[in-house]
Amino acid sequence: MGLLSALGLSRKRTGEAKPRLVRARYDAALGAGGERHWANADALSADAAMDPRVRETLRNRSRYEVANNSYAAGIVRTLADDTVGTGPRLQIQAGDRDASAIVENAWHRWSSFVDLPGKLRTMRMSRARDGEVFAVLTSNPRVGQATGVSLDVQLIEADQVYAPFGGDIQPSDDQQNIDGVVIDRDGNPIAYTIAEVHPGARDGLRSGLGRFRRLSRDVVLHYFRGERPGQHRGVPELTPALPLFAQLRRYTLAVLGAAETAASFAGILYTDAPAGGEAEAIEPLDPINLERQALLTMPGGWRMEQLRAEQPSTGYGDFKHEILNEIARCLSMPFNVAAGNSSGYNYASGRLDHQTYHKAIGVERDVLGRTILDPILAAWRSEAVLLEDVIPPRLRSTPWGHSWMWPGHPHVDPNKEATAASIRLEAGLTTLADEYASQGKDWEQQLRQRAREMELAAELGLEMLGAAVADAEDDEDDEDDIA
Repeated sequence: MGLLSALGLSRKRTGEAKPRLVRARYDAALGAGGERHWANADALSADAAMDPRVRETLRNRSRYEVANNSYAAGIVRTLADDTVGTGPRLQIQAGDRDASAIVENAWHRWSSFVDLPGKLRTMRMSRARDGEVFAVLTSNPRVGQATGVSLDVQLIEADQVYAPFGGDIQPSDDQQNIDGVVIDRDGNPIAYTIAEVHPGARDGLRSGLGRFRRLSRDVVLHYFRGERPGQHRGVPELTPALPLFAQLRRYTLAVLGAAETAASFAGILYTDAPAGGEAEAIEPLDPINLERQALLTMPGGWRMEQLRAEQPSTGYGDFKHEILNEIARCLSMPFNVAAGNSSGYNYASGRLDHQTYHKAIGVERDVLGRTILDPILAAWRSEAVLLEDVIPPRLRSTPWGHSWMWPGHPHVDPNKEATAASIRLEAGLTTLADEYASQGKDWEQQLRQRAREMELAAELGLEMLGAAVADAEDDEDDEDDIA
């Protein structure tokens, strides 16, 4: 009987078991006064929820805030600078260091000439502000004359990619154009329709607005954050924070307006006498000019009180702190980075908050490497192998691996970090390659440079600082042994 009760069953007198209806509910699915809060909740698909008009509205509002809100502009720029920095450095893994160095130097010349680091920073800012950005791999003769490889990267704003109306580049029966992204029946992007002129260009009507190019996905790189299955376009990463930016601006203006109003009046006259009482009659809102350093007499029954400037209120700083903290959370950014202020942090809390931020940057760098840098490198190599003075002959037909060395994050306390690195190396918990990689440096180049410095120092009769410290430590060990 106990088992039947646990299963929600009851036994009749005849011995038969009858199932009992069990109603399981979620509080969030019930009313409970939250109907107005969730009034805009819907069951639309990812592409339907991110309707072109919705995305356009979000883009315009996000751009407005970044252009007019100092905190929004600083957050977006800091995010791009911390993610990309001075740009990743290519490291070839081919087994031939000399040949690899030649390829790495050729890539560095090309990426510097086309300003690839700057374009990556622009792409990161565009994804945070606009939700997405497109990069088209093109051929630029000017780049080819300077570097030998004519490959170039052209950035396209999200506004310029949309589905054309009519024309001769409509998708076939087994394809579908989702606001500029042409997908096959399996949902794979195969092409993009890009307008030749930006819809917001002032001279668009005179320079061919409405003409499109259909480019294969092999030459178009789409950089956006896919958060839902079946999503083909992106929305600004600042979307959850847009109302908060508006609240921050309104509150700041309200506090400023209240302070200015209080400062505009020297005082007010008031009386405790009832209406029709003994107080002398004065004109309402009549200003009184006061003389400095003088005793004044007031009309009978009236008193004067000076206005007290109570703005900004004591909660002004706390309000801005909480709003900025909530704004930065959607970007996995700590408050002190978003605000540019670490006055309320100690060493431990600052390091702890930065761990989540650096993990998010590491994930984003991996996405940039796989979706943007790797395709660009493949296109660059396919052209470079045809040239005699770019890639050495022994690497033209031999497959080689590669990795991207990103700039390291500076440590808050370099002494503690150096001590920790020494302990890890002595304990065998890390390698020189890993330690140098955390700083965005190539361990082979660093060791070769170190060897050249030590060789030159010995030739000049100088003593390297590291060697002097090591000798001093050895002398201390000897003294301890003698003692």
